[in-house]
Amino acid sequence: MTDSSPTPTPLDASPTPTPLDASPTPTPPVTLSIAGSDSGGGAGLQADLRAFAAFGCFGTTVVTAVTAQNTCGVSDVHVIPTASVERQLAAVLDDLPVVAVKTGMLATTELVGLVADAAADGRLPQLVVDPVLVSATGHRLLEPAAVAAYVERLLPLASVVTPNVPEAEVLTGRRITGLDDARAAARDLAGTGTRVVVVKGGHLDGPRAVDVVLADGEEHLLDAARIDTPNVHGTGCTFAAATAAGLARGDAPADAVAAAKDYVTTCLQRAAGWRLGGGPGPLDHLGITVAG
Repeated sequence: MTDSSPTPTPLDASPTPTPLDASPTPTPPVTLSIAGSDSGGGAGLQADLRAFAAFGCFGTTVVTAVTAQNTCGVSDVHVIPTASVERQLAAVLDDLPVVAVKTGMLATTELVGLVADAAADGRLPQLVVDPVLVSATGHRLLEPAAVAAYVERLLPLASVVTPNVPEAEVLTGRRITGLDDARAAARDLAGTGTRVVVVKGGHLDGPRAVDVVLADGEEHLLDAARIDTPNVHGTGCTFAAATAAGLARGDAPADAVAAAKDYVTTCLQRAAGWRLGGGPGPLDHLGITVAG
């Protein structure tokens, strides 16, 4: 009987792999994310590090909370003790030359105060504040008392603040149903002392995703086609991290915000057909390099 089994391929017959480029590269700018961990990988620190890398930055982290989370929602939040967060922050800042910082989930009044104190001491350059208040699936991620600390202590020290519509409503107490309301909310937030305010318009109705940008008193709009996709998990984290990365590599604030908008739009377009999980899926950050 003839043996019909396939002939094994000799080990030396494997295709030659494409050699990796091992050329030395310039030292990258260092960015820092002070935020929570998303076990599902779509938002939080995980998204921030991917955005930093896309912009050519070396990302560092301070973990403020560990969430049990996936595309369907948040099932548990473990807030890291303030003393541990403080030690993480010191470990990074005492050694690495951080040039831009992004904050995400801060969770408690004490953590907001810790970050505000570090910013007031000049230790958090080019601070981008993403006021993470509620998850996309409706889970509250910030204790109510901490909202006042954001407005009174942290926003005045921010270079850029990037709330979405629900977050801007909480921070300003203003109902936002359209573009004019978003403009008014941006003015309210600029009144705290923040240099640049971006009220993201993804939650507003319409065929376009229009963000209101108020930079040093001058207003303009960032307008992009709305991407028809359920995969929007991590858009806010990604936008703020990309903005910080743009600042880190030397972009002017308005240019950094515009580049972040383009990056998020691209990530949404690329992931439009993804099927990861049973809820709103993540963005596609994979393999993107944003030229500086």
